[in-house]
Amino acid sequence: METKNNNLPEVVMPETEPIKILAGQKALVTGANSGIGEGIALELGKAGADIVVNYVTNPDQAEAVVEKIKMTGAKAIAVKADVSKEDEVGSMFEEMFKHFGTIDILINNAGLQQDSQFDMMSIDKWDKVIGVNLTGQFLCAREAIKEFKRRGVKKEVSCAAGKIIHISSVHEVIPWAGHVNYASSKGGIMMLMKSIAQEVAPYRIRVNSICPGAIRTPINKQAWDTPEAYNKLMELIPYGRIGEVDDIGRAAVWLASDHADYITGTSIFIDGGMTLYPGFATGG
Repeated sequence: METKNNNLPEVVMPETEPIKILAGQKALVTGANSGIGEGIALELGKAGADIVVNYVTNPDQAEAVVEKIKMTGAKAIAVKADVSKEDEVGSMFEEMFKHFGTIDILINNAGLQQDSQFDMMSIDKWDKVIGVNLTGQFLCAREAIKEFKRRGVKKEVSCAAGKIIHISSVHEVIPWAGHVNYASSKGGIMMLMKSIAQEVAPYRIRVNSICPGAIRTPINKQAWDTPEAYNKLMELIPYGRIGEVDDIGRAAVWLASDHADYITGTSIFIDGGMTLYPGFATGG
């Protein structure tokens, strides 16, 4: 069935000269060898930040992202680490400090899905998703905050001592049958983010979340790669288009910059209106 959005033109983003609003800053993006993580890493690089591209599989993809970032004039390295493992997270931060000296921006992006009907969900699927999506964000945030506190504010770099952006999901507020482990991890990220933000704000450390809706990435290809699937998806998106990784990347640059300095403890939904309950648009 066609939707009212079916004939809208594909979005074309305007070409603009990147402004180096993150010049001199050092950023770590977890899960940055593809999808949303890659998009954020590239946009941070365009904005002047040097980048650690974290990955756990597909090292060739990670190195390709590094080369794209270097083409923007920024520095970049790829570092392998499973964010659910404490020792690997510690080693990743040591590698970052060896190359870049410090960290100014953490993008807590690494995540995965292992879906199942609830009463058939194995403890392994539950533990894996919670381990990467939630525990991984805890471990990386903890290491970043240690460095932010140690170094404090360097006014010539940023008016904040550090910035953490958790990549959550619309499913931190929208229940998702068949994906209980994933939705639970994202709900946990919301409260993790808010609790950290409350605790570290006096140190001039800012902590926020970006909550994407449907974004065109390989992980959800089945939801947009045919006209039928795309039209079905549009029933959930009042704005009438799928999101692109650039939509998330540009928001992350702004949120990490001093332009957003008075924002902390906030979830920013980038979803084309998916959280507006579109089923009620005609009165329910």
